Amino acid sequence: MSEDPKDITRRETLQTVGRSVLLIAIGVAGGVGGISTLQNVRREMKLKGTKKEGRYPGSPWYSMAIDIEKCIGCGRCVQACSEENDVPPGHYRTWIERYAIMKDGSVSITSPNGGINGFENDIDEDKVERAFFVPKLCNHCDDSPCTQVCPVGATFETKEGVVIVDYDWCIGCRYCIQSCPYGSRFWNPKRNTADKCTLCYHRIKKGEQPACAEVCPTGARLFGDLSDDASPLAKFVRENATMTMKPNLMTGAKVQYKGLSKEVV
Repeated sequence: MSEDPKDITRRETLQTVGRSVLLIAIGVAGGVGGISTLQNVRREMKLKGTKKEGRYPGSPWYSMAIDIEKCIGCGRCVQACSEENDVPPGHYRTWIERYAIMKDGSVSITSPNGGINGFENDIDEDKVERAFFVPKLCNHCDDSPCTQVCPVGATFETKEGVVIVDYDWCIGCRYCIQSCPYGSRFWNPKRNTADKCTLCYHRIKKGEQPACAEVCPTGARLFGDLSDDASPLAKFVRENATMTMKPNLMTGAKVQYKGLSKEVV
């Protein structure tokens, strides 16, 4: 099923482009001092967008949590995502990796076809200390490298905190693909544009769940509104020890993981 047109106005896109051009101009003009000024302007913009009564820049503020202990590697999430978003074969907006921690200390990471068809029981249990599955997707960073490097503002963050691509504006430079530290972006040969997970933005705008979360048989994926303390997602994050991928990068990644092991890269 093809992805529906996104509910994004041209005015929102123009505003994003305008902000990007302004920030780049400040940084280039000022040299080292300009970089400092750029950081101050970005910080001021973020503060202006933050609700005084809340902890998040917007409400709703969408994200997803993944309980690694519940993932069984069935691949249904990858299948649903591919069908819902017309993802080209061999490319993935979300995928699953299997980590096998061997008794000798080595780590084996596999993801056959992105895990879309599940995983075979092809590991030697006598040599494995433990094994687990890790679903991955775009982390929808609040301070994302991809939005910063896009020269035309085609990649931007919506008011709900979802990072998406305006396919009509993408010029195909692929800077965003190169800059993503999570490997979450790819070149879509059907559209001839950059592509990535959008948390099924066309679905959540209608009050529906992302396709991957809707079909998960174990509830390993939990989507919701972080700004709503009463939401299942906010409650899950509050009551469990969760963390994001590569927190040292300070990208403002929103996708939270429960049970994230140090071996996960």
